[in-house]
Amino acid sequence: MSGLLSAVFALLAAVANATGTVLQRIGARTVPHGDAFSMRLIRHLVHSPAWLGGVAVIVGAAAFQALALNLGSLSLVQPILVTELPFTLVIACAVARRRLSATGWAAALMVAFGLGLALFAAAPSGGHGEVSAGLWTLTLVATTGAMTVCVLAALTRPRGMSRAALFSSASAIGYALTATLMTTATDVFERQGAGAFLTCWQTYGFVAAGGLALFLLANAMESGPLVASQPALTLGEALVSLALGGLVYGERVRTGWWLVPEGIGAVLVTWGIVLLPRVEMEADEPSAPPPR
Repeated sequence: MSGLLSAVFALLAAVANATGTVLQRIGARTVPHGDAFSMRLIRHLVHSPAWLGGVAVIVGAAAFQALALNLGSLSLVQPILVTELPFTLVIACAVARRRLSATGWAAALMVAFGLGLALFAAAPSGGHGEVSAGLWTLTLVATTGAMTVCVLAALTRPRGMSRAALFSSASAIGYALTATLMTTATDVFERQGAGAFLTCWQTYGFVAAGGLALFLLANAMESGPLVASQPALTLGEALVSLALGGLVYGERVRTGWWLVPEGIGAVLVTWGIVLLPRVEMEADEPSAPPPR
């Protein structure tokens, strides 16, 4: 029962994240190009009602995610969040008052079916709540180091797909680290109460990591098209979260012949995630003027 509730809360988090993403993208489109990766970017965004609304919704999504992680494993919850992408596309179409194409619906179904197949085959299980200081140090050094490499590489490139993908990859790692730290913080809250939660360093760690990931995502949205940033964010966060779930908490998935349906599911999810942003870009392009 707890696994089912965890999946439901994870889906609610995906819907809320999708709504927040749409609002944030509306706000990010008004940012002057010269304000990227600076405090001017933040000052501009905090004056955007759409961006602030998106942040508020994402805070709610974090609460759903915390509940999901409290009831289920990191390896179960984080892959479900890839459904954020089809939800984003559906919500964006509703906001823009346009229909989602047949290709868009097919790609969304690919993500949903592929994710369901992969999770059923993997059946994430196991895990523990005790993590040594040395393992936390390794995790923090590895993730922050990878984020730094992505950011430095992005800053050397002009605005475009490469810069957006690198910023988005850094954001994905940040969000995966946020979920990893949140898992321990919510476990502390459940076992020891609010006082221990507020004195636990992982609580402040996941807030800091989440804030940094949000800033990097804003730069990804400003730097280039969705077709570059969203697949890197969606797939990157899921893959890094799965790796951290195994490394930090010892979570396991089924192997052997189960790897076949897991692989098929992963291919369908990846195909759908790569296709969906292209569908949205095509929908955003202005139609050709009628002949005179």
